[in-house]
Amino acid sequence: MSIDDPTIHEAAEDMHVAETRAMFALKASHSFAVSDAQGNMLGGAEGMFRNDTRVLSHWILDIGGARTSLLSGAISHDNVLFTAHLTNEPLPPIGGQGAPAGVIHVQRMRVLWDDRMYELVQLHNFEDTDLTVLVRLRFEADFRDIFEVRGMTRDNRGQLLPAEIDGDHVRLGYLGLDGVIRRTVISFSGKTTVLNAQRADFEVALPRQGNAALYIEVGDEYFPPSRVRYRAAAAAARATMRHRRHRGARLKSNARLFNDWLDRSRADIALLVADLPTGPYPYAGIPWFSTPFGRDGLITALQTLWIDPGLARGVLGYLSKYQATETSSFRDSAPGKILHETRAGEMASLGEVPFGRYYGGVDSTPLFVMLAGAYADRTADFDFIDRLWGSLQAAMSWIETTCDANKHGFLSYAPSVTGGLVNQGWKDSNDSVFHANGDIPRGPIALIEVQGYVYAALRAMARLADRRGEAASAGRWRARATALRHAVEERFWDDQLANYGIARDGDDSLCRVRASNVGHLLYTGLPRRRRAQQVIRQLRTATFDGGWGIRTLAQHQARFNPMSYHDGSVWPHDVAMSAAGMAHYGERDDVVRLVGETYEAATHFGMRLPELFCGFSRRAAEPPVAYPVACMPQAWAAGSMFMLMQACLGVDIDGGRGTVNVRRPRLPQGIDRLTVHSLAVGNAQLHLGFERIGGRVVAYRAGGAPDIRLRVEQ
Repeated sequence: MSIDDPTIHEAAEDMHVAETRAMFALKASHSFAVSDAQGNMLGGAEGMFRNDTRVLSHWILDIGGARTSLLSGAISHDNVLFTAHLTNEPLPPIGGQGAPAGVIHVQRMRVLWDDRMYELVQLHNFEDTDLTVLVRLRFEADFRDIFEVRGMTRDNRGQLLPAEIDGDHVRLGYLGLDGVIRRTVISFSGKTTVLNAQRADFEVALPRQGNAALYIEVGDEYFPPSRVRYRAAAAAARATMRHRRHRGARLKSNARLFNDWLDRSRADIALLVADLPTGPYPYAGIPWFSTPFGRDGLITALQTLWIDPGLARGVLGYLSKYQATETSSFRDSAPGKILHETRAGEMASLGEVPFGRYYGGVDSTPLFVMLAGAYADRTADFDFIDRLWGSLQAAMSWIETTCDANKHGFLSYAPSVTGGLVNQGWKDSNDSVFHANGDIPRGPIALIEVQGYVYAALRAMARLADRRGEAASAGRWRARATALRHAVEERFWDDQLANYGIARDGDDSLCRVRASNVGHLLYTGLPRRRRAQQVIRQLRTATFDGGWGIRTLAQHQARFNPMSYHDGSVWPHDVAMSAAGMAHYGERDDVVRLVGETYEAATHFGMRLPELFCGFSRRAAEPPVAYPVACMPQAWAAGSMFMLMQACLGVDIDGGRGTVNVRRPRLPQGIDRLTVHSLAVGNAQLHLGFERIGGRVVAYRAGGAPDIRLRVEQ
C-alpha cells in the first residue's frame, strides 16, 4: 500500500529537511508521536510509533485542497497537549463561493494516552458569508521498524494487508515476518465524502462566524471518536502527568525564567517515565531511544536521586529483573551483566538486530552497583537492598571476573563483531576512542571513566557488606578498590598531558587524548586531590569549555569536530557529571559557571535541553548551534539540571542518620533565593531554603519535620 498523491512522495524524499526543522513529541505508555509544528507527519523521523514500530508514517491535514499556513505550534507546559494554530490558503468554491486566505482559524489539538492518539480539529469561520470547506486528512502506515526508520535496510519485509474500510473508520495492517499482525485503525466522528486507504475527505459547513469540530482517533482497535472520549483521554493524561511531576522534592527560585527551566526539566522526566510493574523507569529519549536503556536510566536516577529516590528504586528493580543469566555473543550477555538496551520491534524479535535484550554496555553493570550504594546511603532502605543482594553479587562477580582477565585489573570490553556496538562506553560511536594520532585502537578497550565506576561500585559493595555483617567480603572489596585506584593512577595518568588518557588498548598502550571522560572519573572520587585539581584546571580552559559547557573532546585533539556526535560536541549530562565531580573536590566556582552556561544554552532551546548540541565556541549575540538529529526530550539531558543544582547547593542526604548536610552552598548567578520543598528524609520531609546575603549564600530550615537534622558548613 502506498499513497498516490505526489506531494506525499516529495515530502518523504525531503527527509533531511524534516529532521532539521522543529519537531513536537508526545509520549504515553509504549507509544510516542512526532510531528512538525503544523501537526503533520511527513515520514522521515516523524510518525506515530508503538512498540518500536511506526504505525502511522504520514498524517497531513489540508484545508480547501491545500496545506494550511502556520500561525503557531506548541506543546503544553505539562507535555500532555500539542496545539497548532493554522489558517487557510485561498479556498476554491464548493457549491457556492470561494474565500480568501486567512479567514478560517484551524485549531488542531492532540493527546496521546494509553497507546492511542486522540485528535481534535476545530474550524472557525471569520468570513462574512457562510462557507463549505473541504477538509482532507491524508495518511499512511508503513509499519517500519524503528531501525529501518533510522536508516537500516532489510533484505525482506513482511506483507502489508489490504485496507478495510467500514463506515467511519479505516483499518490498516501488516503481517510481519515474525508472524505478528500489527494494526492501525483510524476513525472519524464526521461523515466522509471520500474514505479510502489513503485519505478521508469531509465537506464541512461553516456558517458566518460559526464553528465545526472533527474528532479523530488512531489506535490498534476501533472506537467511535467523540468529544466525551477526547476530553476523558486528555483528563487522564493530565492527571497521570501531574502525579509524576509531583513525585519527590520541588525546587523554586525567585527568577521566573529559571523556574521555567526547572519546571520543563521536571516535566520532561515525567513525560519519559513509564510506570512499569517494577516501578517508574525513565525511557531514554524521543524519537530514537523511547525504550529502557540501562546506562541512561541509571545516570538519570543518579542525577535525580537527591530529590526523588523512588525513580532510582524503580530503575534498580527493573534492571535487576532483566539481569543476564546466560552467555550469548550475539546479545553480548553473560551472567550478572546489566541490560544496555531493550527493543520490542519486529527486527529485534527476529534477531536481525541484537537489541531485543542487549547487554553490550561495559558501564551499566558497575553503574547499577554504584546506584544501589547511593540509594542505600540516601534512603537507608536496606530491606530493598537485601532483596537486590543476589543481583548485586552477580553483578560484582561479572565485574571481578572480567577485571581478572586484565593484567592490571581493569574492566575492559572487546568491540562487537556480531552487529552490536563497537564501543561500549557512553561515547559509543565507532570513532569515539582513538590514539593521539587519530588511529583507532585494537581491543580490548579499558575506558578511564569505567574504571572510576568500578572503583565506586567496589566501595559501595564494601559499605553494604559492612551493613550486612559480611566483614570478609567488605574487606576484600575495599582492598580491591584501593588496588584499582593505584593501578589507574599509575597506568592512565600522563605527565605530558597533565591528565588521564581516555583509554588503554589491547596492546596495553595509553590513548593519550584529552576528553571529558575524566569529568566522570572526578565524580567517582578516584583521583588524588592534586591530580584532580590539574584535571579541573584543564576542564575550565577554553579548549574544553567554549562557553556553552564542557565539550566531549578538547580542541586540537585528533578527530576534534564540534559537529560530531562524541568528538567535540556538548552533552548536558556530561557537563553535569563533570560539575558534580568538581563539586566533590570543592571547586564550586566552576560549578556555578557551568550552571550558568547550561542555563543560558537552555534558554535558546525553549528551556528544554537537547541530547547534545554542537561544540562551537560561543560568540556574542549568537545562540548555541543545534545538532540536527538530537533527541529532544532526552532523560539524562533533563536530569542534568538537578545534578547541577545539587552540586551548586552542596546538598548531601544521609538517610541512615536522618541528616541533610549542606556544604559551602552557592546559588547560580542572578538567583538570590531558592527553596527546596518537601525533601524526603525517611518518612519525614524538610523544606530547605537558600538565600544570598551580602557576599555569601545562607542555607536554612524553611519548614518541615523538626526531627530531621540540618547541618550547614558555610
